[in-house]
Amino acid sequence: MVFLPDESRSLPPPPLVNKGSIWLGFTGWVAAMLDNGFNHRPVLRSGVHRQILFATVGWFVGYYLVKRMEYVHAKQDRELFEYVRHHPEDFKAAEKKRIGELLEDFHPVR
Repeated sequence: MVFLPDESRSLPPPPLVNKGSIWLGFTGWVAAMLDNGFNHRPVLRSGVHRQILFATVGWFVGYYLVKRMEYVHAKQDRELFEYVRHHPEDFKAAEKKRIGELLEDFHPVR
């Protein structure tokens, strides 16, 4: 599948109620209501089945977009951690300093 490769199956699935699902479900519902309005039908009472269908389609599209986004971010993190692991000389840990070494001496001016 082009949208989600097989290696994305190793990731945990996103929650069913997430930001993408809610927004695109709401967008689908609004699209059905706008269709009613443009076609001079009662906005809320007409085509309730279409409103439910559009909201459901938007919900699932949002879910799979979030799933795709998590896969892309996981792939990017894996590549960055692999780079850091192969080039440790570029990512040396800084030595820890005490707070007294960081602050300059205070000399009041009177």
